[in-house]
Amino acid sequence: MSNQFQKMYYAENPDAAHDIHQLDTELLAQNVSFTTDAGVFSKKAIDFGSQVLLSAVNFEAKSTLLDVGCGYGPIGITLAKAQGVIPTMIDVNLRALALSEKNAEKNKVTATIFQSNLYDKVVGTYDNIISNPPIRAGKDVVHGVITGAFDHLNLAGTLTIVIQKKQGAPSAKAKMATVFGNCEVIKKDKGYFILQSVKEDTI
Repeated sequence: MSNQFQKMYYAENPDAAHDIHQLDTELLAQNVSFTTDAGVFSKKAIDFGSQVLLSAVNFEAKSTLLDVGCGYGPIGITLAKAQGVIPTMIDVNLRALALSEKNAEKNKVTATIFQSNLYDKVVGTYDNIISNPPIRAGKDVVHGVITGAFDHLNLAGTLTIVIQKKQGAPSAKAKMATVFGNCEVIKKDKGYFILQSVKEDTI
């Protein structure tokens, strides 16, 4: 494994020198605070794709949510505070997971957080799965988020992802339609597409 790969945010142990940041912001009308670091995705600000994704979903309180590729936790933690979901947050990046645990505690959110390479450690099913997938990890990983979701969703559960048009949204939409038999673009903003599929009993 090359040093270049090791330093990427989708590596298990990114070796970038620590560079701690504090992000205090408002998401979905909630005051949220996150500690970030080098070696995790979008350390200096909540990335625009995650903000668009958050604005596009409205989950039922007490529904179970799996955040795939959670990073330092902005999506799962914000949805727990704003919509009352019960979050499970996974990532391959151990540094990101440590930050997620710290940030959940800081924001007074109870979450199940553990390392998993895509779904390899995930057991059981969820009401909803959400992901801002690691585009730089490659198409196979992005499509792995999609294909693996089906077996970990309850009936009528949703998979919702954000992806830029120029980074493969049409391909991801086609893959979701193949896997689920349906895919809808529920929001577009500045080239970002929010794609959603529903697990139906007709498949």
